[in-house]
Amino acid sequence: MGKSIGNFFQIVKIWRNFFMTNTRKLAYIAILSAVSFLLLYFSFPLIPAADFLKVDFSILPVLIALVIFDFKSAIGVLLLRSLLKLLLNNGGPGSMIGLPMNFVALGVFVWVLSYFWKKNQTSKNYILGSVLGTVLLTVAMVILNYIYAVPLYAKFANFDIAQFIGLYKYLFAMVVPFNLLEGLIFAVAFALIYAPLKSILVKL
Repeated sequence: MGKSIGNFFQIVKIWRNFFMTNTRKLAYIAILSAVSFLLLYFSFPLIPAADFLKVDFSILPVLIALVIFDFKSAIGVLLLRSLLKLLLNNGGPGSMIGLPMNFVALGVFVWVLSYFWKKNQTSKNYILGSVLGTVLLTVAMVILNYIYAVPLYAKFANFDIAQFIGLYKYLFAMVVPFNLLEGLIFAVAFALIYAPLKSILVKL
């Protein structure tokens, strides 16, 4: 009888810890998603000739979620941020077309960092992950612009970039340098905030 009661309380303790841990995790994800959404408002162009291509720092809370939890949680933050954007600050066709592109770009960068750096957080692995992440997100954006964004903008937003400057000039003179610079900015910005916050983040 005493053993059964002991087992019962052990099970209760396990379930209590499970729910407390998951509640804490969901709370952090919600907070990081809200911060990521707010950071979308602070965007700026990198290439004067293509001022519609803008970079923001909404990836930083996503990367913090990667450090605190895991890749799935980071993608959860990115997904919630994107849903908040659609619900609260929808720019019409531009948002509907551009937001999935942004989701893929940031998702690729975070995935590569997760693979190369998450388990062994050395400077070498961070640089390697950042470089490869930047290259892969750039390749992904070239492909998606070619098969997805450019045709949809022409059809639904009355903005045919191929008619204005030419498709290949746009891809290789604007999309490629923009995304290479964007990846570099992501890597440097997160490194700058991670260094002073590392001791705090590992305890969360």
